[in-house]
Amino acid sequence: MLRQSSRSRAVLTGAAALALAASLAACGSSGGGKGDGAKAAGTPGASGTTAAGSPSGTGSPTTAEPAAATGKVLMPTGPQAALTKARDTAAGPIMVTTVTGAKSGVSGKVWVWLPPEYNDPKFAKTGFPVLTLFAGGQSNGYNTWTDNQLPIQENNAELVKAGKAHPFIMIMPVQNFNGDEHNALDCSDIPGQPKMGTWMTQDIPDFVRANFRTLKGRDGWGVMGASTGGFCSAKLALQHPDVYKAAVPIDGYYVPDSGLWKGHDAERAANNPDVLVAQSKADVKMLVTAGGANPYETKLVKAWVAKAAPPTSLEYYEQPGGKHLTSDFKKMIPDTLQWLSKNLAGPAAD
Repeated sequence: MLRQSSRSRAVLTGAAALALAASLAACGSSGGGKGDGAKAAGTPGASGTTAAGSPSGTGSPTTAEPAAATGKVLMPTGPQAALTKARDTAAGPIMVTTVTGAKSGVSGKVWVWLPPEYNDPKFAKTGFPVLTLFAGGQSNGYNTWTDNQLPIQENNAELVKAGKAHPFIMIMPVQNFNGDEHNALDCSDIPGQPKMGTWMTQDIPDFVRANFRTLKGRDGWGVMGASTGGFCSAKLALQHPDVYKAAVPIDGYYVPDSGLWKGHDAERAANNPDVLVAQSKADVKMLVTAGGANPYETKLVKAWVAKAAPPTSLEYYEQPGGKHLTSDFKKMIPDTLQWLSKNLAGPAAD
């Protein structure tokens, strides 16, 4: 369950390149997928909220954010990291490496999944959008988007074949280095602790650009996470709109509560999504979800969404009967991938 008085957190456990871009330009334009016919009623108001319903976007992925607007492909700059296979999925292997950040000094595991199109010779000069996924729980040495409880890789491959989503490079970093959830690093630069915020928002994007074909600029970069990962994705998108264009916090909370913040009130406030959203001038888009079966959660999330104002754009989605469980987070993956595809630039070739 979502924390109320305690810190209990749920652990989430061919065509040419231009033809691919053209086919993805139609993503979402003909409907389809889970939740068709249940689009959110109404449009975002001043608070950025919409009525509960199925996640909705604004037009097709590439018409909302044309590939041409992102500039051109950024080819890998190197040096190449040593990636080893962590496990196989039906949509290709998940690889893992250790990233030591030049800017943060942090060294931690990062898992990577490349969509099948990435290694197809037809797309050798195509850049791909990047989705960073944050886990629930303390994520000490693991990231639960890498196991089959949340089969986001298979879901993405299926949606791409159906013309409903972009093929995303998926990046899945650890978030903590010990199992004490009461003293988590909160995806932040807590004084005296590893600089996780810098590692996540500077060193990891540098690692991705060094190793993979991406898109120039921020329009092809998104973040998503559930529970604790929802906190991380919301916070980092608000703090770094120069890095990320869109975010999906799934059933998150919005106040940092790690014991490591003790004695650092100013720094804690600077990393508090509940403060950041009210002050935000960030041009970012978010799909913010809550489980409809949890009144505490829906009240908390709705109150947070209501604090947003343009240019920050927040859409609220309430999952009917949803609980703060991995099994319910799993059900939202197809819709969240389609929403991200409608709000991020798709693959592009020079």
